[in-house]
Amino acid sequence: MRVWLDDVRAAPDGWVHVKTPEEAIDLLRSGQVEEISLDHDLGLATPESERTGYDVVAWLEEAVATGGWKHAVPEIHVHSANPVGWQRMEQAIKSIRRLDEARRSE
Repeated sequence: MRVWLDDVRAAPDGWVHVKTPEEAIDLLRSGQVEEISLDHDLGLATPESERTGYDVVAWLEEAVATGGWKHAVPEIHVHSANPVGWQRMEQAIKSIRRLDEARRSE
């Protein structure tokens, strides 16, 4: 399955379109996601918090780091126009890849 997280842009053909981090995480938990593309800014800000595409990579990074992730790590892309958010997400993705490589070599 290919997952597209974005609140505005339509998903490309063949991709499952989700609009919230929670929806993306639920699909990741299924173990069926082979590829995921994430937007950073999702228009979900509240006075208490802002939910973004970064929440998805932070969740996955923690799951891989703590051994809670039992599936293959999907290919991860960022399609955000927010340069700061994009960079932050790319750093977390690099960490996920390093952690996954270490996990697989054990």
